[in-house]
Amino acid sequence: MMAVQEIQSSQLRLIFHIGDDEEGNPMFRTKNFQNVKPQATADNLYRVGHALASLQQYDLQEIVRNDSSKVIEE
Repeated sequence: MMAVQEIQSSQLRLIFHIGDDEEGNPMFRTKNFQNVKPQATADNLYRVGHALASLQQYDLQEIVRNDSSKVIEE
């Protein structure tokens, strides 16, 4: 018996640097995109993330993928 991970859903999160507060600490804003195909590769998400970021007014800080998985017996 062996358990495997089965991705149920994925989300793409773009994190933007929107400026600094009065103490000089960076402030961030996130944009989330739901219903990302679980089969999407890291390269696909990187390219899409940068394409979407080019349409925004703030600088892209980070691209994050959040997966929700189910662990099942194989």
